[in-house]
Amino acid sequence: MSARNSKPHEVVERALELSRADGCVVIADEQSTSNLRWAGNALTTNGVTRGRTLTVVATVDGKEGTASGVVSRSAVTAGELEPLVRAAEAAARGAGPAEDAQPLVTGVAASPEFTEAPAETSSAVFADFAPALGEAFARARAGGRELYGFANHELVSTYVGTSTGLRLRHDQPNGTLELNAKSPDRTRSAWAGRSTRDFKDVDPAALDAELAVRLGWAERRVELPAGRYETLLPPSAVADMLIYQLWSASGRDAMEGRTVFSKPGGGTRVGEKLTDLPLTLRSDPNEPGLESAPFVIAHSSGGDESVFDNGLPVAATEWMREGELRHLTTSRHSAGLTGLPVAPVIDNVILDGGEDRSLDEMVASTERGLLLTCLWYIREVDPASLLLTGLTRDGVYLVENGEVTGEVNNFRFNETPVGLLGRVTEAGRTEKTLPREWSDWFTRAAMPALRVPDFNMSSVSQGV
Repeated sequence: MSARNSKPHEVVERALELSRADGCVVIADEQSTSNLRWAGNALTTNGVTRGRTLTVVATVDGKEGTASGVVSRSAVTAGELEPLVRAAEAAARGAGPAEDAQPLVTGVAASPEFTEAPAETSSAVFADFAPALGEAFARARAGGRELYGFANHELVSTYVGTSTGLRLRHDQPNGTLELNAKSPDRTRSAWAGRSTRDFKDVDPAALDAELAVRLGWAERRVELPAGRYETLLPPSAVADMLIYQLWSASGRDAMEGRTVFSKPGGGTRVGEKLTDLPLTLRSDPNEPGLESAPFVIAHSSGGDESVFDNGLPVAATEWMREGELRHLTTSRHSAGLTGLPVAPVIDNVILDGGEDRSLDEMVASTERGLLLTCLWYIREVDPASLLLTGLTRDGVYLVENGEVTGEVNNFRFNETPVGLLGRVTEAGRTEKTLPREWSDWFTRAAMPALRVPDFNMSSVSQGV
């Protein structure tokens, strides 16, 4: 019998029954995906997939402390369930005391839907989107454009059960749309992306119209040298930079003097002003349209994530409030080491506090500068300063006297997100956005466009 022939909650309960460890956590992730792909104004492929992954965390109390063992496998059959549990127990017994050992979480009310069947996506999620996309193909063809891209929808139902009595469930929908428009000779390209929970709030016609304008801008080409330019970063690019900042905001690493959030001489920079603008960087599992798991789901331990924290409730957290650094990420263990409050990672991020101005309005008030589309191939150069490098892609435009006057060459940039925040002179309206570089790992973001007076374009790039 395969995993799909048993209800996920039943598999969780059976694994807990089989456990002989001192403590046990079982996580069942039921995943389904549906996707569309297209090229040259025509659909090319579509498909639906389903699967289940089972993770067992065994904890064993020894004379020197508590050890943990973690084993994850997919497509587990009924006959493979007990060997999986035993493998986790053997891993725990063979390991030394776990540095992050904590009592397993207790006292969290059970999810009412824990025993219900998992939520699943299907091609029906594209019922309205697909016909609208077909109409966009027709308009693009008539306008001399070719559309390429894909739409992907994923739904993961996660069931968490523990030997301390937790029975929790979270359903996470995740949709992404990426659309490229190209000129027939492929010399001009423009990109747009959207994050969505259900594809009901995505308008292919509006995206195609936006891309048509950008391809028109690119009809005039201007070559510019490397240098520092006043630059408008759209929400997607801002998200890519600040997601990396959030991933690097470990409380423990900062306390140990290894990150940009370390205070010279010891301690952390919590309480310091990072920007003079009244910007607030926050995460909230209940943020409308960006909802994420309201409790910790940890398939492994590392950094500020701990398998011992599975099921720990997470609440809205302000990482930066009106420009002041307020929190760094911590598990219960690293919070104890650093003296910082417990602040688990949350799977969304929002930057707000800017003005209610659109990107178009910010362009209109620009005397001379660059307008980016997106960033890609971002890599860390120096963790101590969080210096990042990467490339621009699919459109860098020259703005003169409030109007876009042409497309310029691509650049390699060298910038630090914390440094950018300190130099930003204007933030626009916060809106949901798709971070292009990190969309395989992080999609729930809302950001404003930012004006940076001296963005460092360190060299010219031949990227597209």
